[in-house]
Order: sequence, then structure tokens, then C-alpha cells
Amino acid sequence: MPYNIIKEDLNGIKLIEPKIFSDNRGYFFESFNQNDFEELGITETFVQDNQSSSKLGTIRGIHFQYNNPQGKLERVLRGTAIFRIVDIRIDSPFFGQYREYKLSEENKLLLWVPKGFGNSFSAESEEVVIHYKCTNFWDAKSEISILYNDKDIGINWNNESPKVSDKDLNGISLKQWKEMNIKI
Repeated sequence: MPYNIIKEDLNGIKLIEPKIFSDNRGYFFESFNQNDFEELGITETFVQDNQSSSKLGTIRGIHFQYNNPQGKLERVLRGTAIFRIVDIRIDSPFFGQYREYKLSEENKLLLWVPKGFGNSFSAESEEVVIHYKCTNFWDAKSEISILYNDKDIGINWNNESPKVSDKDLNGISLKQWKEMNIKI
């Protein structure tokens, strides 16, 4: 199999290492193969691919959709990013907990984030280019941003003056999300 799950967290998140074929010309690897991913337990159909670019010091997230929730298969094409993935399933024993994953163009790791998790990352290099496959279409009406610096989550971003969007600065708290009582 051309993939190896090197870590599983919070009952769903998977950090995946692809098999890389390198020689003096460069490298090759499969970034996605539906049959192989089904063997890893990722059986969802992907319907949309996205790519983003972020400058050093940027923090994006914590984002998710409550209607039409998305699973995401993420990888870094350029630079380095630290992803912080938060369990936002209100009935989960891991609710409000987060895990960190460092993805880079060097390590070529893939991160599977299933439905029910808030997604965020920080750009740790001059430029970070991220590609991600989604299991559902973007739904602006049901997108939520939880405050990136919510004290109840307690993420240490290691950044004294982050670049953050207005949407993320004006997000809701984890407590407010729980009070909405929406199950994903």
C-alpha cells in the first residue's frame, strides 16, 4: 500500500504518510487514490478541491460547517504549516480538545480531518500553499468560525501578533457553539 497511517487522534483524525519514490531527478507519490484510501477507512467521496496561500504569521480558523459538513484531506504544497484541529462534536467525549500536526512540503504528510472537527492552521514559513479535498461543497450560510484564541480551547499559537481575518476575530466561542446544540 502506498500510504501508512502514522497517527490517529480524537476518534477520526488520521495523519498519513505517502510512499515517496525519489531519485536524482526528483520524486513521485500518489497524493490520493480512492481504492487505497477506502482501505484506510476513508470512504467519503470528494466533491471539491481548494487551494490557499498564506503569509508568515497568518492564522486561519477555527472553521467548519454545521449544515453540509465537510471532511477534508489536507496537504502542504509549499512551506510549513501547523494545523490545530478541534473536536466540535458536542456529544463527543473529546469535545473542545485539539491536536496539532506539522505539515510541510518536505515531509509531504496528508491530514484527514473528518466531519465534526474545526479546522485551523498557522503559517510557519514565508509562504504556505495548502491544497485540500472536501467531501461537501462550501456552504457560506452554515459556516462557523470559532475564536482562534478561545480560552476554553487553549491553543498556544506561539505568535504575539498574528495576521487574522475579521471573520476569525469576530468568531463565536466554543461555549456559544455548544449552546446552539447542533449535532454534526
